Amino acid sequence: MTELALSGRIDGLAHHYPLRVYFAETDAAGIVYHAAYLDFAERARTEMMRLLGFNHARLMTDEGLVFAVRNCTLDFRRPAYLDDLLVVVSTLVHLGGATLGVRQTVWRDEVRLADIAIRLACVRKDGGPARVPAALRDLLKTYLTQDMD
Repeated sequence: MTELALSGRIDGLAHHYPLRVYFAETDAAGIVYHAAYLDFAERARTEMMRLLGFNHARLMTDEGLVFAVRNCTLDFRRPAYLDDLLVVVSTLVHLGGATLGVRQTVWRDEVRLADIAIRLACVRKDGGPARVPAALRDLLKTYLTQDMD
């Protein structure tokens, strides 16, 4: 399997990231823990950036920058269960000087399970604010669907 397959796919302006629910992500009844949805969303955002050519590890070592969660809201609609095949669909909805806004939806087939709105801040390794690098910013502009501000 290639790295691209593991990273999901870009379809128009949206990134689609498939994943399987594992036992460690569920409670004793086989229902996905609430915090696991944030892990699913993080994996999807990381793989979206990887497909766009921006590896987080390289951004950290080469530029000394990371993206930190500034704000997050999660609206649970229906539960996911052990062994479900899910897809996290991510779209970029805001691009500021030092922030990114991403809207993510978790799906099981045609059933919408959760909506996540997340604001990321670009920061230096010491925690201070930093501008999104110009090359990344220029690329992300082409994937911006709408501004949520």
